[in-house]
Amino acid sequence: MKATIVLLPGDGIGPEVVREARATLETVAERFGHELLFSEHVIGGAAIDLTGTPLPPRTIEACEAADAVLLGAVGGPKWDDPRAKVRPEQGLLGIRRALGLYANVRPVRPYAELATCSPLRAPLLAEVDLVVVRELTGGLYFGQPRLRETKDGVTRAVDTLEYTDAEIRRVARVAFELASRRRRVVTSVDKANVLESSRLWRETVTEVARDFPGVRLEHQLVDSCAMRLITHARSFDVIVTENMFGDILTDEAAVLAGSLGLLPSASLGDGTRGLYEPIHGSAPDLEGKGVANPIGTILSAAMLLRSSLGLPREADALELAVSRAISAGCRTADLDAAHPLSTHEMGQAIRERIQPQ
Repeated sequence: MKATIVLLPGDGIGPEVVREARATLETVAERFGHELLFSEHVIGGAAIDLTGTPLPPRTIEACEAADAVLLGAVGGPKWDDPRAKVRPEQGLLGIRRALGLYANVRPVRPYAELATCSPLRAPLLAEVDLVVVRELTGGLYFGQPRLRETKDGVTRAVDTLEYTDAEIRRVARVAFELASRRRRVVTSVDKANVLESSRLWRETVTEVARDFPGVRLEHQLVDSCAMRLITHARSFDVIVTENMFGDILTDEAAVLAGSLGLLPSASLGDGTRGLYEPIHGSAPDLEGKGVANPIGTILSAAMLLRSSLGLPREADALELAVSRAISAGCRTADLDAAHPLSTHEMGQAIRERIQPQ
């Protein structure tokens, strides 16, 4: 097949991990007989420096015309002034909304060989295989009004948490459809004992559940869910939650895997085009050192192959190559400070193990 992929390297270690993911996709294309066409565009801090805006119109146009988008990371100390009206993160939020990507899918499946990399005891990690579906275009990150003002010597800041039943319903359906292909359990996470938006969330998810009689629904408050993720992670199948809760819980879930550098994600909408990115940030302290872990980005590329390009066999082969590299003892510095591979060496170790099945 022939497909077009837009690369958005972004900031910090983003260009380094995207470079390895691109090379890996090229290896997949070569070994399976596909043609992948790549173009690179700016986003985030790099785009601010070049164009004055974190999401230039040309970047949006390129993404809208592509079959899929692969992103590295945005942000860094250079653009961290909290009073700045233009910030790198606006580019990421903006591209998700521009492409209509409302469901962020984040799988968490620890590798047995990396159990010692997690601060948790190995028995707590056994058989963990969960997916978090995070609503992506609503909630506190997008609600209006959003403001800061000073009056009579008192400064106040306002963020608005807002959801409609339609926004909740569509992301809940993604979670239930995913669970119907897995172990058939959805855990809906909210704060319904306090927040009106969470009460609407719980009511709407319950309504959606009626369309999926083969899937069991359970509700859980976000604070107890945070504890359960650490103490009984294997009890989860698919978690669905709102934007900010999902952002926090998925970073917490990285503890199960042993490193933020291992976890991929896919941002999806109603069509096949998706945006794929590792869950880690730009890690400016690692920029240019060649030590960043590219696995999260490479596994995001595997999700791209499966979800946007309809190539499950190729995605399976890539995920198996990652597993084989880890089994062979390949580690970057976040996993093994004593004998680490560089970013490129880890990417190469994975590419060497890609085999058509």
